[in-house]
Amino acid sequence: MSIVPESERANPYSAYGAHGSVLVLNSGSSSLKYQLVNPVGGEAIAAGTVERIGEPSGIVTHTFAGNRTRRELEVPDHGEALRLALGMFDEIGPRLADAGIYAVGHRVVHGGAEFSGPVVVDDGVVDRIEALVPLAPLHNPANVQGIRVARELLGDVPHVAVFDTAFFSSLPAEAYTYAIDREVAATYDVRRYGFHGTSHQYVAGKVARVLGRRVQDLHTIVLHLGNGASASAVKGGVPIDTSMGLTPLEGLVMGTRSGDIDPAVVFHLARNAGMDIDELDTLLNKRSGMLGLSGVNDFRELRRLIDDGDEAAALAFDVYIHRLKKYVGAYAALLGRVDVVAFTAGVGENDAVVRAAVCEGLEGMGIAVDPERNTASAGGERIVSPDWTSTLVMVIPTMEELAIARQCVEAVEHLRPDSAVTTG
Repeated sequence: MSIVPESERANPYSAYGAHGSVLVLNSGSSSLKYQLVNPVGGEAIAAGTVERIGEPSGIVTHTFAGNRTRRELEVPDHGEALRLALGMFDEIGPRLADAGIYAVGHRVVHGGAEFSGPVVVDDGVVDRIEALVPLAPLHNPANVQGIRVARELLGDVPHVAVFDTAFFSSLPAEAYTYAIDREVAATYDVRRYGFHGTSHQYVAGKVARVLGRRVQDLHTIVLHLGNGASASAVKGGVPIDTSMGLTPLEGLVMGTRSGDIDPAVVFHLARNAGMDIDELDTLLNKRSGMLGLSGVNDFRELRRLIDDGDEAAALAFDVYIHRLKKYVGAYAALLGRVDVVAFTAGVGENDAVVRAAVCEGLEGMGIAVDPERNTASAGGERIVSPDWTSTLVMVIPTMEELAIARQCVEAVEHLRPDSAVTTG
């Protein structure tokens, strides 16, 4: 099947009345990423980062009209980080006063079981996000701080929270329930939530759009492979399973995270290595995965080590692929049939060797890559499987900021009493 040319694809968002732009903010513990997005056309108008917040020397970068500006200066807190970002718009462009900002979108990592979609922010929403901090102690505090600062500095436009977990809030009970004491699970909100949901939802929808198919008719496996990595099984546009769980630690082998392990490893190391909770947390989240196995978490560096005959690097790659194949097979069983396997994010989009290795030996399932298509330098969304396969293997670049921007438009539009626009 061929890809529908961009000019021939319907854009459901062109029906919305958003004639301006959306400022998307992603507040981390020591960084602020921002992007000014056209939610209709899909392009990033300007983007930047503020790094090393709270350290003696911070770094601010701003890209606009093909020009990148970089400065080093002290950034004591998130308030100053956002002030610096807004100042870069005024100084370098585009001026936000001229950009017609329609809304400010905030990426929030954890929405718990409460938030199943984007929500326009008010004081109550901020309090409810803060109440979820025990589920995401490394992420939600910074997300909340970013929202509070942005509402103070940009108080004349709507603010919308978009949650990484929202897409997976519809998982069936058999997929999100852990087999532990149900009263303990209920008391402490222990269940699978899933993450990278904005990316998985965008990619599943994009697959349908580029193929000229209805998302309701497709069974898709999405492989979001970056430094953080996750898989999902999406049936008719609705997720039925995902690899990440209560936290982003579960599932695939990642850059620094272990992914699936026997939980008793934790007990074993606590009893025999004398490791406390914080040490175990650091081990599994920051010293494991590809870094723990090979010493590097950049796949380009890993490839260099493998080419030099490094056995540890070769084993790390094999472990990574082995885990991915297990999830592809498991999700094929859950879906019943697989119409598309979609690779996305940094590794998924750019590493042809990974894509080939994942699909190698799956020809009996109708999954394979064509060597020439897979290694072609063409960018953008593309099919990399041969014509004979029953399952399309595709590369779909993820655009999480655009997805957040469009969800912001939907959330604001749906508040309007005269809004009757749908995105079908």
